[in-house]
Amino acid sequence: MKTVFSGIQPSGNLHIGNYIGALSQWVKIQNEREAIFCIVDLHAITVPQDPKTLKEKVLEIAALYLACGINPQKAHIFVQSENSDHTSLAWILNCITPFGQLERMTQFKEKSQKHEQNAGLFDYPVLMAADILLYQTDEVPVGEDQKQHVELTRDLAEKFNKKFGEVFKLPLPVIQKETARIMSLQDSTSKMSKSDTNQLATIYLLDTEEQIREKIKKAVTDSGSKISKDEGSAAISNLLAIYASFKNQSLADSLNELDGKMYSEFKALLADVLVQRLSEIQKKYQEIRSDEATLRKVLDEGREYAVGKSSETLAKVKELVGLI
Repeated sequence: MKTVFSGIQPSGNLHIGNYIGALSQWVKIQNEREAIFCIVDLHAITVPQDPKTLKEKVLEIAALYLACGINPQKAHIFVQSENSDHTSLAWILNCITPFGQLERMTQFKEKSQKHEQNAGLFDYPVLMAADILLYQTDEVPVGEDQKQHVELTRDLAEKFNKKFGEVFKLPLPVIQKETARIMSLQDSTSKMSKSDTNQLATIYLLDTEEQIREKIKKAVTDSGSKISKDEGSAAISNLLAIYASFKNQSLADSLNELDGKMYSEFKALLADVLVQRLSEIQKKYQEIRSDEATLRKVLDEGREYAVGKSSETLAKVKELVGLI
């Protein structure tokens, strides 16, 4: 069985883009692969975080993983910082990572414009490579914006294997093309973001029904008035992608269903679909989050599994590079 590894940062609030691009895909993956899903809190602190909020967000994200359908009997969920093998391998990989290759990382350039530069922000992709390589990962489900980091991971794995000896598998990025990038509801040229300052741009998984309906009602469309099978604007295509994902059907089937409907009617239908699914998630979330002892037990068991698997890889790496 192939191994899949992925993770989400516990910063900001999870939104429907995270659900469509990651969580809903993970639910399917866990039935077909050895699934390891991490809460990447070490990545989160590459930009300023409030410590108390960060601790709460770790548990919130873990509860949302479970509420969205991740089954701890099928998948392994743990907190990144609770497995020190990640930072140990990252340091070793740092020592074979070209400085210039990190300078070319697109996300570093983008985040450096928004936050004070620091070594962690610069080095983020190497830690991500360690996250992936520790578990002999075959596939990494990611968005388009993370593909470059997986490519770096492959480069480092190849370089290490050639220099010191075969240890690492070469992981492949897996991108769902139709829903690879869910865009802002207010700006179809920008990806939906946890940190967007425009509150109408993003639908969060824990939004109220009123908030969801208001955001869909005010979502940008175009100068037209009806859904058409002919190619529409980026804004309408984005809303259609959201609709298709939450209806668990293809874009083509969604277009057949909605062809000719007025935008106002379509938005009402989209809001209904979102409210129904998110209310289900929210109900489960409240049940899970209120039982913190059980939630922490799931994370503890996930950590034990992760350490058992990652320690084998790290031991081989340390032996090959000459560390005792």
